[in-house]
Amino acid sequence: MTESAGGTGPAMRPVVWETYGPEDLGGQPIFGGGFINFGYWRGIDLDRPLGEAERVRSQEDLYRHVLDAAAPRPGARVLEVGCGLGTGCVVMLREYGCAVTGMDIHPQQLSRARAAHAEVLRAEPGRLRFVRGAAERMPCGDGEFDVVVSVEAAQHFPDLGAFAAQTARVLRPGGRVAVAGFFTVDEAPDRPDRLARLLETFDSGLDIARPVRALTDAFADAGLAGVSAASIGRYVWPGWDRWLARWWAPDTWPRNFLRAYQEGILDYYLVTADRPR
Repeated sequence: MTESAGGTGPAMRPVVWETYGPEDLGGQPIFGGGFINFGYWRGIDLDRPLGEAERVRSQEDLYRHVLDAAAPRPGARVLEVGCGLGTGCVVMLREYGCAVTGMDIHPQQLSRARAAHAEVLRAEPGRLRFVRGAAERMPCGDGEFDVVVSVEAAQHFPDLGAFAAQTARVLRPGGRVAVAGFFTVDEAPDRPDRLARLLETFDSGLDIARPVRALTDAFADAGLAGVSAASIGRYVWPGWDRWLARWWAPDTWPRNFLRAYQEGILDYYLVTADRPR
């Protein structure tokens, strides 16, 4: 499938092109601070009014949780797959001392990232860069990175097996991958249909319903070791729903993320693995 805009570059599904291009999802008020993720709300008091500061912190904290799991050393070379607006890359650079490559399939997202972080790019030309590429075909060298991370992007990847194989290829021996994202809790055949009825993003095909085991198995099949998937849904879904309540009533589709979690259909996971030495 080619880009709906007819340009050159990695193949992109039309719904992804529209959502992250002309529709500019990251510009919506439910996000903020240059991030596009549901947030990690541990440590934020959900019984108090939530403002922009709490929302931005939740999104920063999701990156911190992922980076803490990846445990990069200062100076580590990190690749973020699906970097979006690139703000998470700057968190990695400034707070963890990493040299970061942000990769995204969407040229408009990369343009926004370069514009938003132009000063950092000028000041740190050897420590921050943005490149265009697909999760299934990364424009990177073998063993180029110490760490690969992906934050809330894997639900869009058409081929998790290819993503896992590419991750194993670009990681150096002893390198580590950490992925945060939402998946179905098991392989029950009714999960995709139930999610499509509950959530517009699954009905449109923007989000792809797959069990978390699809990713853990893909990492293992790619030769990665120590593969682990930990549920972090209790720190994601209630806070996300509390934030959504500013705009949507309980019976509207965005509020069904929490419902899907409570009904045991969908959860949010942190998946990690290592490339053997």
